[in-house]
Amino acid sequence: MCQETALNAVGDFSSVNLYFQDESRFGLFTRNGKSVTAIRVKPICTFQQVFKSTWLSGAFSPITGDHFQLILPHCNTDNFQIFLNNFSKENPKELKIMVLDNGRFHKDKRLIVPENIVLVFLPPYSPELNPAEKMWAKYKREFSNKFYNSIEDVEDFIITAVKNTSKKEVMSICGYAYVFLDQIWSKN
Repeated sequence: MCQETALNAVGDFSSVNLYFQDESRFGLFTRNGKSVTAIRVKPICTFQQVFKSTWLSGAFSPITGDHFQLILPHCNTDNFQIFLNNFSKENPKELKIMVLDNGRFHKDKRLIVPENIVLVFLPPYSPELNPAEKMWAKYKREFSNKFYNSIEDVEDFIITAVKNTSKKEVMSICGYAYVFLDQIWSKN
């Protein structure tokens, strides 16, 4: 399917890459997670119940390890359009085959998909097929059991986490076996 998509693409592209896209919410509400403690000792962390949050949208390539992430205030059609526009400017001569879930805003008729991006939708209710979910799990583990005073602190955490994410790490986390069943992709 990816090969057919690449061959039918209209435009002058120097390369083709596969990305998995998703969004995740990060907020001030303290996320509890596992931690190491002595036997029968309950972990203690500062907790707050504040319902302010921001969203991180990301696209991750298990083929090259390339990743593009953008902090956005909401998860809706307008912000998805901003994500697509900015993502298309990254390596504009690359045809980006982007696999994503069936969120309503991903299919909105108002969306203008840039010519170097092709959207491919996963089957409904199948988040286990999207490797981007594993990237969120990695970030959420680092985010857990911490107290953030403001959304700016949350965004600082996100910026640091994104900067510290290597291509090798993306390839390792997102390199699901089914991705490499198609002969057009090869592991390096």
